[in-house]
Amino acid sequence: MTSDTLTNHSTDSHKYGVLFIFASGVLWSTVGLGIRLIEDAVVWQILLYRSISMSLFLYVVIRLRSRESPFAQIRRIGFPAVIAGLALVAAYSGGIYAIQNTSVANAMLLFATAPFMAAVLGWVVLREPVRVATWVAIAVALGGIAIMFSGDSGSVALTGGLAALGSALGFAVFTVALRWGRTGEMLPSVFLSGVFALAITFCICQVSGLSLILSFSDGSVAMGMGVFQVGAGLILYTLGSRSLPAAELALLSLAEVLLGPVWVWLFLGETASGNTLIGGAVLLAAIAGNAISGKRRNPPAITTP
Repeated sequence: MTSDTLTNHSTDSHKYGVLFIFASGVLWSTVGLGIRLIEDAVVWQILLYRSISMSLFLYVVIRLRSRESPFAQIRRIGFPAVIAGLALVAAYSGGIYAIQNTSVANAMLLFATAPFMAAVLGWVVLREPVRVATWVAIAVALGGIAIMFSGDSGSVALTGGLAALGSALGFAVFTVALRWGRTGEMLPSVFLSGVFALAITFCICQVSGLSLILSFSDGSVAMGMGVFQVGAGLILYTLGSRSLPAAELALLSLAEVLLGPVWVWLFLGETASGNTLIGGAVLLAAIAGNAISGKRRNPPAITTP
């Protein structure tokens, strides 16, 4: 293979990587719109139905892609896969609850703090060094979050904001668990999270007296989110992330944060408060600045305690 061929192949891989990552962000950004379209179901019912379709979809994809059961892959990864799966259940639950109790813009912006939380957790748990620029970005992000929370009126909105931060923490734990298990393969752990969510939400619905039967509209939206919003988004992200550096991934992931509020504004007329816009701008600046400052740096090696 000539150098020109290698260059063209690298360029094509990068181009498709950008396309796949952006497309995954667009799909993920529809979560707020999907939750808003659900009329009666509560967080546990939504998560139950979403997990059913997501688990079935990912099982088929993993079997076709790897020619083996996702359970075999999970056994190879071991305990980190269990931690990652449980962390995602917490992230899913917090995310749905947050969107039901605060604005989509507020929730999506707070979800975006997950990489900063992952950096701190990686530093504490895996002893990964954190760049000075990242510490500065974290401090700036905390300022933006403070501005956003200062605009929350009422305990419901405040609880929704805290749930969004809890969701971000769940995704951060998921990220660190993958690094702890020394695997970049997300799909088996995400599949396991769907299995865990199925069992947990079924028990919660039974204990709480919540119906396991949803209206056709609510059930269709929830199951559609499991396939198209979560499942397909993850597959595109997995494909695209193989050919892009971490800094570009971080910048392209902002498409999810920026587009989420746009969909509910276009289709449902939902707007964001001034404090959310100001604090969100500060937060996005921190994320973008951290990504750009690390663009030429390689990711740190993984070490165990």
